[in-house]
Amino acid sequence: MADRINVTLDPEYAAKLSRLAERMHVQEGTLAKSLLSTALDGADPAAEHIVELLDAIPGAYERTQEGIAQARRREGIPLSELA
Repeated sequence: MADRINVTLDPEYAAKLSRLAERMHVQEGTLAKSLLSTALDGADPAAEHIVELLDAIPGAYERTQEGIAQARRREGIPLSELA
C-alpha cells in the first residue's frame, strides 16, 4: 500500500511542472512522483547532508520557530487526537 503525501509548490515550480508534464505527455502527478522518487533515491541520509538540505529550504527555520511558538501557545491539534 502506498502512502499519500500532498505537496504544495510555489507558483513558479507548479508552472514549470505543468510545462514539463505537458511536453512529456504525462499527468503532473505522475511526473511529480517520479521526480520526487529520483530526488529521494539520491538523497544522502548522513546528518550533515540533511542539515544542508533543510538549510536550503527558504523560510524553513522561521516556519519551524513559528511552529514551536504555536505549540507552546497550545495552538494546533494534539497528536493524540490524530490517531
